[in-house]
Amino acid sequence: MSKPLFNEFSTVPSLLRNVVENIHPPTETFLIDKKGAEWEEISFETTLKRADAVSAFFLEKGITKGDRMGLMIENSPEYVYYDQGIQQIGAINVSVYPTLSEQEVAYIINDSGLKAILVGNNFLYRKVLKIAANCKELRYIIPAFADFAKIAVPEGLPAEVIAFNDILQLKQQVTAAEKAAIDQSRRLLLPQDVSSLIYTSGTTGIPKGVMLTHSNFVENVKVCLQQIPVIDKTETFLSFLPLSHVFERTATYHVCCAQGCKIAFAQSLELLAKNMGEVRPTVMNCVPRLLERIHDKAIKSGTSAGGVKASIFTWALETGQAYRQKKEAGKNPGIMLSAKKALAEKLVFSKIKEKTGGRLKFMISGGAALPRNVGEFFGNLGIKILEGFGLTETSPVMSVTEYHRQVYGTVGRVIPGIEIGIQDIDTKQFHSVQTHEKFDENFECAEGEIVVRGHCVMKGYFNKPAETAEAIDRDGWFHTGDIGRFFKGNLQITDRLKNMIVNAYGKNVYPTPVENIYLKSTKIDQLFLIGDKKEYITAIVIPNRENLEEQFGLKDDFFQSPEVFIEDQNIHDWISSDIRKLSGELAKFERIRNFKIKRTPFSQEAGEITPTLKIKRRVVEQKYAQAIKDLYAAEVEE
Repeated sequence: MSKPLFNEFSTVPSLLRNVVENIHPPTETFLIDKKGAEWEEISFETTLKRADAVSAFFLEKGITKGDRMGLMIENSPEYVYYDQGIQQIGAINVSVYPTLSEQEVAYIINDSGLKAILVGNNFLYRKVLKIAANCKELRYIIPAFADFAKIAVPEGLPAEVIAFNDILQLKQQVTAAEKAAIDQSRRLLLPQDVSSLIYTSGTTGIPKGVMLTHSNFVENVKVCLQQIPVIDKTETFLSFLPLSHVFERTATYHVCCAQGCKIAFAQSLELLAKNMGEVRPTVMNCVPRLLERIHDKAIKSGTSAGGVKASIFTWALETGQAYRQKKEAGKNPGIMLSAKKALAEKLVFSKIKEKTGGRLKFMISGGAALPRNVGEFFGNLGIKILEGFGLTETSPVMSVTEYHRQVYGTVGRVIPGIEIGIQDIDTKQFHSVQTHEKFDENFECAEGEIVVRGHCVMKGYFNKPAETAEAIDRDGWFHTGDIGRFFKGNLQITDRLKNMIVNAYGKNVYPTPVENIYLKSTKIDQLFLIGDKKEYITAIVIPNRENLEEQFGLKDDFFQSPEVFIEDQNIHDWISSDIRKLSGELAKFERIRNFKIKRTPFSQEAGEITPTLKIKRRVVEQKYAQAIKDLYAAEVEE
C-alpha cells in the first residue's frame, strides 16, 4: 500500500506534488468529469499545468501571498485548477456557498477583501454582477462557463471580467521565469500560513471567516489516513458534497491529493444515483440525509409489494443483522448463518449494492448525527458506514470511526494528536479528557460540552479577535457548542448546546435524539421540536411527500397551496398513529403532545436552514410564532 511522504510535505500544494514524485506517474488519471454524454479523464500532469497557468496569470497581475481569492462554483476540475493555482503562490482560498443570497455574498466579498472570484454558471455570474459595484477591492470576475458573454455587464463596473478559459490559454505555455517564480512562492509557504477562509453560515448572527492553515488541513488528512488505513492510491471517490464546505474539501479533495486517489465529480444531486452506476466509486463522503433516503427507498421497495418478496426482504435483513452482530462481537457466525448470509447477499443485498456501482468499500457520513437504525441497516447489508465528527473550526475532523471497530450511534475514536474534553455545562469541570492513545473500548463518561485542543483547531476568526477569544479559551480549548459524552471509548454526540430545550419543569430535552426516534417513521421527512419553557413538547412535522401522495392520492396542486400548514384531519391522524407508537421509546417529558404539519420542507431559499442543512431554530420559531402559539392553545391528550 503506497503512503505519502508527509514528513517532507506540510502545505496543501505540496500534497499533489508529492503524488507525481512518489506515488503515481504524472500521466495517471486524477480527475474525472462528465462533459456532455462522456466522462473525461484528466491526469495529474494536466491538472498541475493548468494550476501553473492560474499561478502565472495572477502573479503577473500582482497577486501576492496572503491575498484572498474567491470561488463560487460547483464541484468541478476548474475548482481544483484555480485552488491549486492560487494556493501555490500563497493566496488564500475563500469558497462561497453558491446558495447564499446576494447580501450574504457581498458581505463575504467585502469582509474578506476578495481580489478575484471564480463563478460557475449564469445564475451565480448574474448574482456577482449585481453586487460587484459595491465590492471595492474586487478586481476580477472570472466566469468558468462558455456563454457568459450573453449577459450584459453593468456600465462602470470596477472589476474586470475575464473568462477562466482565456486565463488557461494565455498562460498555456508558462515561461521558465514564471515557473521559477511559482516554485519560489511554493517554497516560501509555511505550515502556519492561512490556506483558506471558510465562512460559517451559523444558525444565528453574522457569518465569521474561519482561518484554516496549511498545517490544519495537512495534519487532519494525515491522521485520518492513519485512522482509516484502508484508503489507498487505487480508490475512486465520487464527489457531490460542496467543496465550499470543509468536510468535502478535507475528506475527499485533500485526501485524494495526499494519497493519489481519483476524484469523479457528480453532475448534480438529482443525477447522483445515475453517476454512481457510471463511475462505480469505491469511497464516498455523504450526509445522513442521503443515507436516510436510500434506507427509506430500500425499505419501501423491499416491503411494499407484500407477499413472498416482502418476506424474503425481511428475512434477509434479519439474517444480515444476526451475522453482523456475531462479527462485531468477535464471534464466528458459524456454517449455517454464513450460508444464510450468502443467500441473503445473492437474493437481496447484491441488488441494493449494484445501485451504488457495486464497488463501494465504505461511505463516510458527516455533517450531522446519523440515526442509529440507519447505520445498522447499512451494516446489515454489509455496506460499511464510517461516521465522523467535527466543525469548520476544527479542519474538520475531530473523531472518526475506525474501519475495524463499529459502534453504531457514535462518531468514532479521537484522532491522533489532539485532546477532546467533556466539560460540565454548569460547573465547567471536566468529566473526561481523551486522546487517541488513551482509547479504552469500555470507557464511558457523563455528558457535557465537547471541547477540543490540538492541531485541528483553527487559527481564529478573520478580523474578529473578540469572537476568537470567546471560542478558544485561555488554555487553548475550542468550545464546540455540541453536547456529548464518551461511550464504549468513542465520542457520542447528544445535541447542540444552543438547541437544548429546558421545559417549564426544568427538564432538559435534547432535540436531536428525540427527533431521530420520530424520524424512524417513513411518513415523516423532517421534524422540528418545540418546548423551551413550555409544559410539554410540540413539533412542526414535514411529511414524506411520496408516501403522502400515495396514501391520499394527492397531486402537485396540493403542495403548491399558499396555506403553510395542512389542516386535513385524516392526514393528521395518519401521522399521529406513528408518533404515538414511537413515543413509547421516549421518556414522558420528551414525547410530542401536539404537532402541526407543514406542507413543504424547510429550505435555504426561505432562510430556514443553513447550507449545511441545519435548521435555524430562531428563524423558524419567529417565522411560525403564531402556529406555535396555537399548538399550546389547543387542548391535548396526556
